[in-house]
Amino acid sequence: MDQPPAQKLLGQHFLRSARVLRQIIAAADLQSGETVLEVGPGRGILTNALLATGARVVAVEKDRRLIPLLAEKFAAATSSGQLQLVEADIRDLGLSSVGLKNNSYSIVANLPYYLTGQFLRQFLTAAIKPNKMVIMVQAEVAKRIIAADGRESLLSLSVKVYGQPRLVATVPAGSFSPPPKVDSAIIKIENITDKLLHEVGGKHFFDLISRGFAHKRKLLKSNLACSEEILLAGGVGPQARAEELKLEQWLCLAQKI
Repeated sequence: MDQPPAQKLLGQHFLRSARVLRQIIAAADLQSGETVLEVGPGRGILTNALLATGARVVAVEKDRRLIPLLAEKFAAATSSGQLQLVEADIRDLGLSSVGLKNNSYSIVANLPYYLTGQFLRQFLTAAIKPNKMVIMVQAEVAKRIIAADGRESLLSLSVKVYGQPRLVATVPAGSFSPPPKVDSAIIKIENITDKLLHEVGGKHFFDLISRGFAHKRKLLKSNLACSEEILLAGGVGPQARAEELKLEQWLCLAQKI
């Protein structure tokens, strides 16, 4: 069957590097029988590698042109029940409808760049959370998520309050067909849970960090309109700026403000 060309509108860049594929599979560390949600299987190169681990794969593909190709390529895996092929937009998918349960599945995905932020919010805050994610994102976004320069951001804190992100590898643009205009990176987010928000409340925590980062050039005490005593009680200096605080300090402040 002919392979449909990549659609720019869907942000499609199909992985073609065997080395990168091995890095993704190694990072995912899947066990036989484990359930993995693959988002955007495309032409199936990653799907094939996931199936080879013995994992049960739920592959969700939005592009209906690719469904017949995937169905033909993985007919045996579909017949055996190892692969569940779903035509859907991941943003609209009911996770329970495909048999997923909270903290009982992993996510492996080569995401369209435009979807990254919404995807992270959707699955980190979901009632049915994955236990880990291994995802491909823009290299610059990966650096922001892990705070590679030591400076936190709304994005990095919004991820770290739910899980532990780390950079797995950078991925050159030439690893894809067609190649994107920028390099990518594989990141892994482990131990996903919302337990850290139980004591402070999710809405309060996110309101607080949003206020803290509202004016980046201002000191934190100005953005939060709080006294130096409160900052000091939270282990924060009076001259601190939002990007200098680690997650633990934000959680402490959330309990005091």
